[in-house]
Amino acid sequence: MCGIAGIFNYPLTAEISNEYLLKRMLSVINHRGPDESGIYTGEKIGLGNVRLSIVDLSTGQQPLSDESGNYWIVYNGEVFNYPELKKDLENQGVKFKTNCDTEVVVQMYALYGAGCLKYFNGQFAFCIYDKIKQELFLARDRVGIRPLFYWSENQSFAFCSEIKGIFTLDKVRRELDTESLAQIFTFWTTITPNTPFKGIYELPPGHHMLVKNGNIQIEQYWNMEFPSQHETNSNNFSQKIDEFQDLLKDAVRIRLRADVPVGAYLSGGLDSSVTTALIHEIDPNVLNTFSIGFKEKAFDETAYQLECAKYFDTNHSAFECTSNDIADQFENTIWHTEFPILRTSPTPMFLLSKKVRESNIKVVITGEGADEMLAGYNIFKEAKIRRFWAKEPNSACRPKLLSKLYPYLPMMKESNNTALKMFFGYKLSETYDPLYSHLLRWHNTSRIRTYFSDEITSNLSNYNPLDKVYSSLPENFSNWSELAQSQYLESTIFMSGYLLSSQGDRMGMGNSVEGRYPFLDYRLIEFSAKLPDSYKLNCLNEKFLLKRMSVGKIPESITKRSKQAYRAPIVTSFFNANSPLYISEILSEDTINEFGIFNPDKVRSLISKIKKELNLSEIDQMAIAAILSTQLLYKLFIKNTILPNVECLANLRIIHE
Repeated sequence: MCGIAGIFNYPLTAEISNEYLLKRMLSVINHRGPDESGIYTGEKIGLGNVRLSIVDLSTGQQPLSDESGNYWIVYNGEVFNYPELKKDLENQGVKFKTNCDTEVVVQMYALYGAGCLKYFNGQFAFCIYDKIKQELFLARDRVGIRPLFYWSENQSFAFCSEIKGIFTLDKVRRELDTESLAQIFTFWTTITPNTPFKGIYELPPGHHMLVKNGNIQIEQYWNMEFPSQHETNSNNFSQKIDEFQDLLKDAVRIRLRADVPVGAYLSGGLDSSVTTALIHEIDPNVLNTFSIGFKEKAFDETAYQLECAKYFDTNHSAFECTSNDIADQFENTIWHTEFPILRTSPTPMFLLSKKVRESNIKVVITGEGADEMLAGYNIFKEAKIRRFWAKEPNSACRPKLLSKLYPYLPMMKESNNTALKMFFGYKLSETYDPLYSHLLRWHNTSRIRTYFSDEITSNLSNYNPLDKVYSSLPENFSNWSELAQSQYLESTIFMSGYLLSSQGDRMGMGNSVEGRYPFLDYRLIEFSAKLPDSYKLNCLNEKFLLKRMSVGKIPESITKRSKQAYRAPIVTSFFNANSPLYISEILSEDTINEFGIFNPDKVRSLISKIKKELNLSEIDQMAIAAILSTQLLYKLFIKNTILPNVECLANLRIIHE
């Protein structure tokens, strides 16, 4: 795993060279690759890499060229099927100088061009420079596990694994994009290619880009596809369990490929327990597992984590996170997310990856993706119940089903029918809307936008974030089942833009730890998409096929337990006797006024409410996390100067052409 950066046709002076600029860019993303660093420069081009050495520790240095020396690559990620691809290339006469997957990628591109992407099973973002054609080819993995951001102006182009690297360039303006903030305060993330910053974009997942002569061409090479609701394959259920298990086991097997030890996260839930079981089955040697718990019992799953670790006799490290830990590390979290966040959940993941790195582990297997592929989230059940309720909107019984979905929310414990209808009744009858499953969540989240300053509110008066989603739906979206539509929205917006980014890559790589996700093997995604809905959400029983598959493989208590959403304390983290000083400073009326993002009167009113009340609504909790994280984002990336430290680059290798 690595961090990559590059500049193309960037204006230079006698004092400023491509090498100088790349050193600055790489230094601020050095956490992504502290083991080695490398730079390739030409007249108009500069490519850079910081390396976290995992595969081919001795000869995998970057930038790296193909056999001809024409194609130069910087690469972040892993192509897990590289040994098989390398063998095929060798059979065609290609000679290799390393044993790393990076060289396989560049040699595949030299042979197949953009068509190479269909052969890759992995998680990656890379750039290849063609010296003869003087063009850049950039690509990103199918679901966006690894990040890739870019900027372009006046025929100049720059890219980086993280936005902060681009912000070291003096030609790049640093300014928040208000429409992007409106998207984040609706969907929890932006809609690609937007980012929180004007002029900074991300290459969408499943896309590749060609940059030449100041022109940018972006094409999609893969998308999530579901069959027509009348065409799902309803073969024997037991047969599908076997097929799924074989695919998942192989997905785990190839993700264990590394020249360093591989660990695993144990959340105490079904998904990570199943992946741990398969790791144990494939390689029964000592497995290092890691988990995080909370002092506040409403968030804690320690008992299940320890039960699973004992069941598989793993070398287990359990870490307890306190509210004070979250507050202490929240600013650092935002430095790595480069996005506002509406929950504190990423921070414990950052702290957990820190513990992993302190144990000398660079790679962890995790269970992300199972909930999206096999309908594990409550939002899928919620949509199903609301559609059922909409058929008889005056029913007194049907809305009561909703109270069972969120027992961990204080407001649900004693909700009566009136309260349930008020909360869940938003656009209840509009079941024809293609976004129906998510309208309620997005509406509730959008209430945070009421805290915007008068100026931003005025600027957004004619803007509806949902328009972007409506206009970008796949052509055959309306032919899919209602569950398939929900899965697509959840996977392409929330999973890609938030879960795999702010809570995934950015938290792990902040401590130089690579996460690997067997459930997001593209073969499993495509297989799961074709399953009948009932194999995924059987009545209201989520991940039905996976639960059946897990019988006898993991502790029975974990197979049968109700799903518990991963959450972390918010208000108790930021408002207690030991709260760090930066919180009151960044939320002060003077700072709110200075930054101009939020209405100081409304923020003051929210803080007063927080200090007076014990049980706040979920919206209030999200609002304070959103306001605090956005204020920190502005401070870190707009107000403050980003200071590179080129001395931190390890084992720097420079190639001039």
